[in-house]
Amino acid sequence: QVQLVESGGGLVQTGGSLRLSCEASGGTFSSYRMGWFRQAPGNQREFVAAISQSGRDTDYADSVKGRFAISRDNAKSTVYLQMNSLKPEDTAVYYCAAAATLSRVTSTHSYRYWGQGTQVTVSS
Repeated sequence: QVQLVESGGGLVQTGGSLRLSCEASGGTFSSYRMGWFRQAPGNQREFVAAISQSGRDTDYADSVKGRFAISRDNAKSTVYLQMNSLKPEDTAVYYCAAAATLSRVTSTHSYRYWGQGTQVTVSS
């Protein structure tokens, strides 16, 4: 059983930056593909970014390409999401998730373990 705890959310102005962290425990972190998802009020949870077990491969939603960067530190069992040039439409609860697969999956259904989420609010 893997437990995931996100941190780093908050309130930021348009154009600002935030760095989210997600620390894992209870499993072999380096064996999981890690992803970030977000959910705004009234919307479905959507894919943001994902990173392979080694950190070599990353994938991003078109809406965040060039602005967000996902990374991981397997020694610290932590995955990060650096968010730059934030826009009001980035406002959402951000979740990290773990998938026990080598495939480059982006669907919520492919991720077995989820954190509790951290709120990101971007003011205009």
